Amino acid sequence: MRNVGTVVRGIRTPIIKEHDDLANIVVDSLMNAQKSEGFIFHDRDVVAITEAVVGISEGNYVTVDEIAQDVKNKFPSGNIGVVFPILSRNRFSMILKGIARGMDKITMLLSFPSDEVGNGILDENVLDDSKYNLSSVITEDEYKETFGTWLHPFTGINMVDFYRDLVKNENCEVEFVFANDPKVILNYTKDVLTCDIHTRLRTKKILTDAGANTIYGLYEIMNSPIGDSGFNPDYGLLGSNKSTEERLKLFPKTGDKLVIDIQNRLKELTGKTIEVMVYGDGAFKDPVGKIWELADPVVSPAYTKGLVGTPNEIKLKYVSDNMFANLSGDELKEAIKGEIRKKEADLKGKMLAQGTTPRRLTDLIGSLCDLTSGSGDKGTPVVFIQGYFDNLASD
Repeated sequence: MRNVGTVVRGIRTPIIKEHDDLANIVVDSLMNAQKSEGFIFHDRDVVAITEAVVGISEGNYVTVDEIAQDVKNKFPSGNIGVVFPILSRNRFSMILKGIARGMDKITMLLSFPSDEVGNGILDENVLDDSKYNLSSVITEDEYKETFGTWLHPFTGINMVDFYRDLVKNENCEVEFVFANDPKVILNYTKDVLTCDIHTRLRTKKILTDAGANTIYGLYEIMNSPIGDSGFNPDYGLLGSNKSTEERLKLFPKTGDKLVIDIQNRLKELTGKTIEVMVYGDGAFKDPVGKIWELADPVVSPAYTKGLVGTPNEIKLKYVSDNMFANLSGDELKEAIKGEIRKKEADLKGKMLAQGTTPRRLTDLIGSLCDLTSGSGDKGTPVVFIQGYFDNLASD
C-alpha cells in the first residue's frame, strides 16, 4: 500500500537568460534531478515552469519609451484618465512611468479601500469613522486631509505619494480621485485607459456605454510591436514585471509551443505522458496583509490538454460521515474506494466534470507551484509534481 500522496519538488536550473533554449534547460534539469533523487516518472506527472523565465527566454521586453510611444499613438489628446491601476512598484510603476512620459496630464481614478488585488490605500478603521463610504467620491485634497498619512504596513509607503512623484518626474501633470464607480472618470476626461486586470472587460464596457470617447484597456497597450519591441497580442502590458529602471518583461506569448515541445521531449526520454504548464501568480490571499497574489491576467497562459478541466473528487469526510457512518478501518477504506471508482466510471470521457472544488486544475496546480517556487532566491523556476491525480483507489 502506498503511504505518500502528492509530492512536489522544486527543480533547480541554471540562471536563465534571454534567448536560452528553455525547453532543453527544463528537460535537462529534470533528468538531472531524477538521477540525483532517484524518483520514477509516471504518466500524468506534471512539470510546471514559471512565466518569468518563459518571458525572459523569449526576450519579450519593452522599454518605457516604447510604452510612451504606444500610449501617445492611441491617445493623441495627451490628456487621459487612468482607471483602477493596481498599487505596485513592481507591477505598475514602470507602466505608469511610460504613460506619464507620453502624456501631458493624467487623472488617476483609484478604488478604495484597496485595489483589486488587495493592496491597501487607506486605513479602513479611519474610513469607518469618517463621513465617507464605499459609494463616495473623494478628491485628492480630501484624501490628503483624512487618509494621507497612511503607510502600507509591509512597505511603509503611501502609494499615492509614490505615484504622484513618479508622474511629476516625467513632466506630466497628475490629479487623483478616489471612487469605486469607474464612470466617475468621465467627469474629468472622456479619453480613458482602464488598468484593472480581472474585471477589465466589464469596466471597459461600462465606460464605453457611459460615453467614453477614446478608450483602451491596459491589455491593448503593447499588444503589437513598436519597431522591434516585444509585445503580447493577448494581454499587452498585463502580467508584466519590472526588469530595469527603463525596461519591463512582458507576460509570455510562446507558452503553447513550449509546453508541447517539453512534453514531446520527455515522452521520448521517459516513455511517459507528462503534463506541462506555464504558471504565473497563484490565486491565494495573504490573511494579514489581505493581498491577493493574483496580479497576472491568468494563473496559467499555456498548458497541455491533460490539464484541462476541474478536479473529479469526492469529499471523503462527507462520504465517511453520511454514506458509511457504520463502517471503520479497512472496511471503510474499501467502501470509499468503491465510491471513487464509481464516480470515475461515471465521469469517464467527460473533460469538464463536477468536482468538490469548483476551480480549474491549472489554477489549483499553478497556486501550488507558485507557493513552492516563491519569487525570491530558491532558484527553482521549474516545479515537478507527482501523485496529484492519484486517490485512494490508485493504490
